[in-house]
Amino acid sequence: MADNNLRIVVEKNPSESKLSELNIKCWPKWGCSPGKYQLKFDAEETCYLLKGKVRVYPKGSTEFVEFGAGDLVTIPKGLSCTWDVSVAVDKHYKFESSSPPPSSSRQ
Repeated sequence: MADNNLRIVVEKNPSESKLSELNIKCWPKWGCSPGKYQLKFDAEETCYLLKGKVRVYPKGSTEFVEFGAGDLVTIPKGLSCTWDVSVAVDKHYKFESSSPPPSSSRQ
């Protein structure tokens, strides 16, 4: 059974002023080709899709959340899900966390 506290929030076509306020153009970019991806979010992510179309199926649920180009999406910390990408994704993203992201270390 899906945890209702782990809800994905989709804001369709946010205003230019909101995008500027969030400084989205300075966020890192990430993209992927069509396919299915198993993901776990260890921190809350806010992302803005420049292009693409995605259906996200939370683990243990048959329901999905769909979003695409022009959408501002907030994905909750702790969510495990499958991304079913039907159109290649290009997005700006930002993680919310009280600690810096993990760094890779060489041994």
